[in-house]
Amino acid sequence: MPLQKFLFKPGVNRENTRYTTEGGWYEGDKIRFRQGNPEKIGGWTPFSSSTFLGVCRSLWNWVTLVGDNLVGVGTNLYFYILRGSTFYDVTPIRKTITLTNPFTATNGSNVIAVFETNHGCSDSDTVIYSGAGIVGLGGNITASVLTGAFQITFINDNNYSITVSATANATDVIGSPGGGAVITQYEVNTGPGYQVPLVGWGGGPWGAGTWGNGQPTSTSLQLWSQQNYGEDLVYGPRGQGVYYWSANVGVSPIQITISIAAPGVITLPVGFSFPDGTTITFISTGALPTGLSVGQVYFVVNSTGGTFNVSTTIAGSPITTSGGQSGLQYISQRGIDLADAGDADAPLFQNFILVSDASRFVLVFGTNDYGADYIDPMLIRWSDSDDPYTWTPAATNQAGSLRLSHGSSIVTAVQSRQEIIVFTDSSLYSLQYVGPPFVWTAQLVADNVSIIGPNAAIIASGAVYWMGIDKFYKYDGRVQTLNCDLRRYVFGDFNTLQFQQVYAGTNEGFNEVWWFYCSADSLENDRYVVYNYIENVWYYGNMGRTAWLDSGLLPLPVAATYNYELVQHEDGVDAYDLGNIAPIEAYISSSEFDIGDGHNFGYVWRVLPDLTFAGSSSSPTPAVTMTLYPMQSSGSGTGNAANGTVTKGSSYVVTEEYTGTIYTRARGRQMIFKIASDQIGTTWQLGAPRLDIKPDGRR
Repeated sequence: MPLQKFLFKPGVNRENTRYTTEGGWYEGDKIRFRQGNPEKIGGWTPFSSSTFLGVCRSLWNWVTLVGDNLVGVGTNLYFYILRGSTFYDVTPIRKTITLTNPFTATNGSNVIAVFETNHGCSDSDTVIYSGAGIVGLGGNITASVLTGAFQITFINDNNYSITVSATANATDVIGSPGGGAVITQYEVNTGPGYQVPLVGWGGGPWGAGTWGNGQPTSTSLQLWSQQNYGEDLVYGPRGQGVYYWSANVGVSPIQITISIAAPGVITLPVGFSFPDGTTITFISTGALPTGLSVGQVYFVVNSTGGTFNVSTTIAGSPITTSGGQSGLQYISQRGIDLADAGDADAPLFQNFILVSDASRFVLVFGTNDYGADYIDPMLIRWSDSDDPYTWTPAATNQAGSLRLSHGSSIVTAVQSRQEIIVFTDSSLYSLQYVGPPFVWTAQLVADNVSIIGPNAAIIASGAVYWMGIDKFYKYDGRVQTLNCDLRRYVFGDFNTLQFQQVYAGTNEGFNEVWWFYCSADSLENDRYVVYNYIENVWYYGNMGRTAWLDSGLLPLPVAATYNYELVQHEDGVDAYDLGNIAPIEAYISSSEFDIGDGHNFGYVWRVLPDLTFAGSSSSPTPAVTMTLYPMQSSGSGTGNAANGTVTKGSSYVVTEEYTGTIYTRARGRQMIFKIASDQIGTTWQLGAPRLDIKPDGRR
């Protein structure tokens, strides 16, 4: 019998049995398809030499007017801006207060108890203590030990504790409670790194589950939404405030010497200037002019070169100070809560933030109505055009709101062509700018559709793709259900209590949409599924990623890992995690194939591989393993496997970069073909291998 060429259908299909999908691929990991042929995916390397704290759930990239290429990184503990290779903490400050003698020590312990009535903190929140008024407790717990940032351990509504760098002695206990006048700044509340299941009475919706037990549900993750507003950033954690970060000050505190030219007029050194509207915070422990406070967020007003006034609101009256104090100060800004910027109608809460391309509005989805102090999950509000600080509707501006009617809550939104696609938990809307007096209008596009989480939708090649609770969708002017060859595999092994962890991203260089999700027994994203929208094929694999960013401002896609680092993908052929190199174990195996319909046994005695190692390193010698798994019948299980190693030859022409022939012995009614690699420096693409197979009896 002549050599038989095997050209398997592109894509991985697990919707049927392995025998039913004959002629295709059934399993794989860390592979993709290029023009119908499988190949190993690219490797990844560290994007930054630094790491961050917490589980990253949000990434955004933009460039400032001075050319700084910045990445916003939102974790469950902090919000960072990555500049160069350094993560700068710009987590917004929730509250600033001066506490008097709040600290109590325990002899022999480095845990300090802190008292504040109704502090509003959550476990793992960060508190920052500063100010010239801090004093020690008399022993090892000095003022310097109590100064700085600390992570909170929640005790009750009026008490929490911190861990300091020194161990208290008996003298510290005598000096407790103490600490003097402590300027206390609380960062916004943190959240869990994964959804915490809620069980028992009250778990799940009313009436669900068995009596007294309820139905398992889970708490929400700490999810950030962020988008740049020009060179600045609008951001905030889901369910909390809307914050505005100005790029004028920069990502790190500026150490400068200021002077007071006249009451309220601040003079900067030569070379420094802050435009009107810049938000600044003095974090010095030294003297400030009377009327200014450490930790307070101020707006720059009346800026003229190197001098300016400050105000507590964006368009407020300048503060008139008394005294002529001057000297070294540290000036920074963590982002201003828009509710503190002067407009009483600015949103207090949001579930999602977006900046429109049309006339540059800041839109918040799931927010409080005017005058209300609770979230309406179906309400959309927007600021005035080109003005993120004006939210009160008036005849002279375009601020406004509208409420959607289909669904119980808005989940997320995606900026598309000439419209914003808004997802509720049961429908899809098109939000379009129409100008005054209505400004924005919403049209129902589809009903009875679902989306599994706030980060489960992405736009690619002009279309919006998203993962629903049991299928995948596409919107390109009309809503379509994607024909997914992996639907049963994905949703049949899925941790539904961790749906908010699903993260969608694009890999435009390969025409791919990726979704990362938790398998049934995992609390972390450990799997991915990929849709190639040009070749219309699906494939999947195992990989832990918490967020993904594919930006035209960066050369390669960037992802966040559970090692608390950012890595850039499609860089090299190996896995670099925390600087340690490891091989990427990649494989793909076929469905069962046979001669005819398996009437005769087939006997394979040689294989002529067809593949390329282009892109591999020269040392060690690139190699893959090809394996044939023979079977007596579809349900019999595999017999003794026959395999061979295919290596790159030392002398070859362009089209023949591999061992010419593998001699083997394999006999069965059906067979499975597999190619795999697990060594450093190797990448490959499979072509059309040929088998020398002949009938070998019927028993």
